[in-house]
Parts: sequence; C-alpha cells; structure tokens
Amino acid sequence: MRDGVSSEEGAAVLEDFGLDPGASVEPLGSGLINDTFAVREGEQDWVLQRVHTVFSPQIHHNIAAVTEHLVSKGIATPTLRPTRDGALWSERSGRAWRVMTRMPGVTFDAMRSARQARAAAAALGRFHGALEDLEHNFVGLRTGVHDTPAHLQRLRDAVAEHTGHRLYDVVAPLAEMLLRSAESLPALDGLPNRVAHGDPKLNNVMFAGRQGDAAEQALGLIDLDTVAPMPLHLELGDAWRSWCNPKGEDEAQAVFDLEVFEASVLGYTEAGPQLAAAERDALTYGVEVISLELSTRFLADALHESYFGWNRDRYASAGDHNLVRARGQWSLHEAAVRTRADRARLLSV
Repeated sequence: MRDGVSSEEGAAVLEDFGLDPGASVEPLGSGLINDTFAVREGEQDWVLQRVHTVFSPQIHHNIAAVTEHLVSKGIATPTLRPTRDGALWSERSGRAWRVMTRMPGVTFDAMRSARQARAAAAALGRFHGALEDLEHNFVGLRTGVHDTPAHLQRLRDAVAEHTGHRLYDVVAPLAEMLLRSAESLPALDGLPNRVAHGDPKLNNVMFAGRQGDAAEQALGLIDLDTVAPMPLHLELGDAWRSWCNPKGEDEAQAVFDLEVFEASVLGYTEAGPQLAAAERDALTYGVEVISLELSTRFLADALHESYFGWNRDRYASAGDHNLVRARGQWSLHEAAVRTRADRARLLSV
C-alpha cells in the first residue's frame, strides 16, 4: 500500500467488501485527490480507493444512481461493489473506502488527434443523453465549485491580505487583469441543469488502447465523485479546457487547438442530447469562464499556498507552482477569447 495506508488496513478493507485480504494490491494512476489501488482477485480486477475528505461519503448514493442508470441504458461505466453488509462504502480510520469494477482500456493526458477528440466528445454526449431522464436527489455535493463571483472575491481578498508575500509583486498585476476580464463575460443565468460528470478532463475518458484505431475508440468515463446537476456550458467548458490545450496545466503558455474543438463539437452533436438555443449559445463562453475561474483559483492559492497540491521536484514552493498554473490558465483564457468568433460559428452549425 502507500500514502500512510498500512497493509493491515488494506487487508481489513478488502474483507469489508468480501474480497480476499491476500489479493494483489498495487498503486494505480497518479491522481492527486483519492488514493487509488488496483486489486486482482483471481481473474477479476477491481479498483480500491480511499476517498479524500473533500468529498462527503454521501456522494456514493449519487454514484450508485448514475451508474445503475447508465448500465440500464447500455453505457459502459464502473460500478460500485457493496460491502458484505450491503453498504456502498466502508469507513476505517476516519476515511471512506470504496471498491468499483475496473473498466478495461487506457487513458491519455493529452489529446492526440481530432479523431480522438471527436470520440471523447461522443462518449460524453452519450453519458449526458443517457442521464436525461434520471430521477435522483443528489446529496453530499460540494458547494460553490463553479461560483465564479465567489472565486473572484477570494482572489481580491488574497491580494489584500498577502501584501508582504514574496510573490505579491508578480501576482497583483495579473490579478488585476483577471478581474478586469471577468467584467467582460456575459451573465449566463437561467440555464437548465443537466446531470453532468463534473470533471470531464481527458484522463477521465477510457479508450480501447494506445495505438491505431483503439486510441480513437472511447469506451466511457471514470472518476465519478463529481457527478452532479449543472449547466452544460460549465461541463463542456471544463472538457475543452483540458482537451484543447495540449500544453497541460503545468505550463505557463497555453495553446487552444481549434481543430480539436471543432471535432469535439461534431462528436458531441452527433451523440449527445438535443440542446435548447440558450444552452448552445452559452457554450461559446464555457471554456472562457472555466479557464478564467481556474486561473483565479490558482492565483489566489499562489498567495495562500494552502489548497492545491504541488510538484516539489519542479518547483521551489506551492506558490511558484500555482503561479505557473495561473499563468497557463490565463493564457488559455486569452487564446479562447481570440477564437470566440470561430467557436461561435462552429457551434451554430
């Protein structure tokens, strides 16, 4: 095991779920939130996770409702394995644990081609379409995740509070530009909510393989902690923030790939639900809102240095890493604004 999880605790958790405590357990993936392990018991593969305390254990009721509905519609998805007592999660040492089926396939950290983008968008569209008629009272949700005005205010507060911070002279002028740009975004109010994935970055889309046609065959979505109702422009804006920037979050200079955007619009339109005119119009601004919002959050934490994890091998401090991330998302926001007319045209077809 890893990250402070003893072999004894791991074995006990496996027993909670009726799995062999002697099953093979290996670290899986490189996620910064949950502690994730691959479990093999005989010929069966499972995913074991210690869930971060930022998530309420109650979210497992949402995951169960969403995945059961997806299965009923023939959509591939990981599903929860109940404990021996029929619970959706187990609690040990003050942390929630879960076991889910392991989907076959692989993930990618950066989009390889327009065809791959089209496939990813189609998978997300099928996900949304299948959940249109889901009736579920979502519980345990994190509040304020996309409360842009609140994030902007936290940035103002951080700049006012940390005037003596070593990065203040760099952060303050960038903060001023972010806050000024936010004033130019339209108010996107009164839009309907759809049951969304909540974190549709590329490495949450499973593909059939790494090479050839398999790398362009999207199987489904994983990492369902954030499933929740939200306006579609926030969901797709978050997807495009990830899919259309091959540079990733840890580079100060971003690129917006319009070819990837166009392909993803085609894929989503072909496979996804029918959209109201107001929803489609709002999509033009989705990636601008999300990139600005995330830049704001990173920039505030460049001064607070208290929320986001950071890479100690590349950066001298959390503030330095978050400043690079903030610059990268700001660069992406500027690139998205420059392509607004082109994106609006592609969305109107």
